[in-house]
Amino acid sequence: MPMTGRRLTSLLAYLTTAAAGASLLTGCGVLPGTTGGSREPVTVMTWAPDGTRATNMPGMPAMAEAYARWANATGGIDGHELRILTCNEENTSAGAAACARRAVHEKVVAVVGSYSQNGRAFMAPLEAAGIPYIGGYGISEDEFTSPLSYPVNGGQASLMAGHGMQLAESCRKVSLVRPDTLAGDRLPALLNSGLRKSRHQGATDIPAVEDAAEYTQQAGRARTKAGRRDGCVAAVLGERTQTFFDSFRRLPEDARSTTAGADGTGNDDANDDAKGEAKGDDAVRISSVLGSVSQPVIDRTGGARSPFEGAYVTGWYPEANDARWAPMRKVIQRHAFADNRVDPADAGVQTTWIAYTVLRKVVESLDRDSITAGAVSHALDRGVSIDTGGLTPELRWRYEDMLGAPGFPRIVNHEVTFQVVRQGRLVAQKPGFVDVGETVLTAP
Repeated sequence: MPMTGRRLTSLLAYLTTAAAGASLLTGCGVLPGTTGGSREPVTVMTWAPDGTRATNMPGMPAMAEAYARWANATGGIDGHELRILTCNEENTSAGAAACARRAVHEKVVAVVGSYSQNGRAFMAPLEAAGIPYIGGYGISEDEFTSPLSYPVNGGQASLMAGHGMQLAESCRKVSLVRPDTLAGDRLPALLNSGLRKSRHQGATDIPAVEDAAEYTQQAGRARTKAGRRDGCVAAVLGERTQTFFDSFRRLPEDARSTTAGADGTGNDDANDDAKGEAKGDDAVRISSVLGSVSQPVIDRTGGARSPFEGAYVTGWYPEANDARWAPMRKVIQRHAFADNRVDPADAGVQTTWIAYTVLRKVVESLDRDSITAGAVSHALDRGVSIDTGGLTPELRWRYEDMLGAPGFPRIVNHEVTFQVVRQGRLVAQKPGFVDVGETVLTAP
């Protein structure tokens, strides 16, 4: 049917209005409540093991997803929508390599805030594609040697060297129970570098299977080698540290004595009347590092009645209730409140928050419509400075900012914190950070 004049006029008016609306959308580039605008999305990946028999870090990808929800709800990162890909690394070299290949295939601009012990498996694919690795957990040596890795903490190297310094003040003898893995093989030398800074004789090295169901044999040997007078038993077994100390406290009374911490309190299930007081020279102190012991683990194992009560712990960051974590806690409360994987006291969650802080600062410094992996790594190499709100020293990855320690040349943050478990809470043993750079440099 031919159009009447009135119908034709109405159609032209509709088309004119629609065109005007489209023009407005093109000019603004963003609808209310959306992100990105004319700027391209920024796609990154976060990986971690989950559901394995060894150490699991599900909070790291979960924190990444919460960060993205927060960032995109507030306009994105410098106008870019943040897109998160996650991957289960499975605690295997094959799993790590698969995650890295997927990151390459998806053309991510960075891998951010991730955990893997399998550095050799994942760094090669990333290096071949020019993809930077920002703020890994610091568990593999490759994170501190690859030119495309940008660590936010000093990794296990700083923790272990610092832990030796922490224990040297109170322990006459030390037993170290650690994983019988390539990553675990470096731990005794690092711990001893801290112990010997105070002319300590060094620790007894006790390798153990990382995913064992119990550690009675290793616990008995550790107790015997630590001795009954001012001895310390340190266990660094990741998620299995809890299993080790369960075995330790089940040793017969003639094979162990009361565990005690820096404040002289302990946990003796066989004698509640002692109310946790150490028995003079018969006190054996227990200890570990953050990641092997954390506030969530302490809470799960009984709080103040946990086997970790009184334990020395060396960490990278301020204690979990420090006010400097308030911005992270606010994001978790608003964007991950129903996700029980995200615990603000977990070192993996904390590391992921700091790593994404680095990503945000780098993207903002570039001020471009399109962000590439090469642009991110170039900005980091050029010396963009990252203020983390006091959670770490200022981070910068120029050549002159790096520690240059043998095996760990790319450490730029070599500060740690000394903590202790008191009344079921990880609290500061001494205020502020302790610089362990010189100690790491002297490690064999």
